[in-house]
Amino acid sequence: MKQIFYTSLALLLLAFHIHAAPKVNDAKATDDKVIYQDYLHRDIRDDIFYFVLPDRFNNGNQANDNGAVSGVSHGGFAPLTERGFHGGDINGIEQKLAYLESLGITAIWMTPLLRNNAIQKDGIAHHGYWIVDFTEIDPHFGTNDDLKQLIDAAHRRGMKVFFDIITNHTADIIRYKECHQLDGRFIEGLTRCEYKPVNTAMSEQYSPFLLDDEANIKTPSWLNDPQYYHNQGDSNFEGESSLNGDFNGLDDLNTLHPKVLSGMVEIYQNLIAEFKPDGFRIDTVRHVDLSFWQTFSPAIVEFAKQQGIPQFHVFGEVYDTNPVNLSLYTTDGKLPSVLDFAFQDVAAKIFYQGQSPLLAKQLFEQDDLYKDEDSQADLLMTFLSNHDMGRAGYFINESGIASTEAEKLQRSILSHAFMFLSRGIPVVYYGDEQGFTGDGNDIDAREDMFASRVASYNDNSLLGTLATTADDNFDKAHPLYRAIAALSELRKTERLLRRGEYQARFYADKENASHAAMFAFSRIDNSTGEELLMVFNTGTSLASATIPMLVTEVDSLLNTQALKEAATSSKTAISTSQVRVNEHDIKVSLAGLSFEVYRVTHRNDY
Repeated sequence: MKQIFYTSLALLLLAFHIHAAPKVNDAKATDDKVIYQDYLHRDIRDDIFYFVLPDRFNNGNQANDNGAVSGVSHGGFAPLTERGFHGGDINGIEQKLAYLESLGITAIWMTPLLRNNAIQKDGIAHHGYWIVDFTEIDPHFGTNDDLKQLIDAAHRRGMKVFFDIITNHTADIIRYKECHQLDGRFIEGLTRCEYKPVNTAMSEQYSPFLLDDEANIKTPSWLNDPQYYHNQGDSNFEGESSLNGDFNGLDDLNTLHPKVLSGMVEIYQNLIAEFKPDGFRIDTVRHVDLSFWQTFSPAIVEFAKQQGIPQFHVFGEVYDTNPVNLSLYTTDGKLPSVLDFAFQDVAAKIFYQGQSPLLAKQLFEQDDLYKDEDSQADLLMTFLSNHDMGRAGYFINESGIASTEAEKLQRSILSHAFMFLSRGIPVVYYGDEQGFTGDGNDIDAREDMFASRVASYNDNSLLGTLATTADDNFDKAHPLYRAIAALSELRKTERLLRRGEYQARFYADKENASHAAMFAFSRIDNSTGEELLMVFNTGTSLASATIPMLVTEVDSLLNTQALKEAATSSKTAISTSQVRVNEHDIKVSLAGLSFEVYRVTHRNDY
């Protein structure tokens, strides 16, 4: 049973305060409505992503829970453990498209679906990153036809489907005589193969070999030949081993080899031709030579266009919080976009740890680093949680600064608002809209949306509800679901939130000032002068900010019915925001942990 109090209180704390109806241009509103049906031609900046692990979302076909009848893609169904397959699949995602559509989602990104080595020494491939066959869907998730059916069903709703792809490695099949026995097990006393540098003498290099029953396990067949791999042992994730070492034992492809480059391009061109996805998220980008991306990315995008997919989008995972390092891959690396780990880091510090909003100003001041002929900052994929680093709810719990459950919930809502109102393309991590918290990173952040049987998941307290992961969690009344749905609607309605240029409006110059937790930025159409002003109070007390702006009118935006209810659901009449327009500035007062969005009308002499 859900706790009604949570819903009322959380929605009350939402800080869209309704003072005036928006001045919406009817023609523009019509155009916006059309683009959300036309998935094929819709600009990627108009999209709202949902990132999901199919195995942990919804079990649509229990007959495929154990994968293949036999062979390396059989087994691993272990619903009582964090590491095992839990039964979610492609059919299950299709069954929940209406749930995602109501949330406002326009693009679904799924972890890899291709056929995996189901069980390896360090776990079970519920995540899909241990591929042995690059032409066939893993039987745990369904069939090639199931995936085509899902894509067709999503497209009919105007939703895009993105594949998670891998070029850095394949499943862990290659062994080395120097650290493995002939049966493939480690030599006694070893648990990994120590990395050997490139300049290691020939006589001291590893001698790769394959077990007889795994010699032809990979598809396409060229992937079975050890000559196309580095064979230098396990990566230390630093120096040259970051590029050439086996990623936790996974067979590391030599992406400088011409055959590997051409072979990988062909593999993913074939997938585009067969399934017609709308784009790719690329795994472990920084562990691949930069020159590989300079050829791979343009070739893939151009091929997709030839296949009739004009807006095919590619974004890479570069696990780094420094914009200088991230932008290397969108400029020199020729990737149109990357996941914005710098944004995630800053959002967590401001909203979960209570650090200075000046961090946001410093982040956005570096946006020009991403700009070249095929990339720019508003193409970055912004996010708050993921399957590797953990969940927003976990980060909030760990910081210890939230004194109540209501405050934890509001910090999550506030950070989601920051993501939806900032530049970039928002990515919601599955389960965050249901208040999932997790116990940390990796498998501890991969809970089931359907009723879970994992004890370590089910003992967690979720944000905004008394439900646990032992319940079926597709609750459209959850305060986070409703807040994200409302933010999605606002983003779809207001083109400035998808195209507007960022401009700093207010950041306190002293961190110990009474208004130091306040900050404001705008999204502006420089050709028309239209402007939306976003104001945040990340502190817990009422605060005010005086923002230098020559304006004649400031209107709070009217949003969806959920936000109308937020303004009226409490029996206690408390004014949580005020705005006053003066001759040379506007003064905004906001309650703690709240935000506002204003449409401003400038003076003629501005």
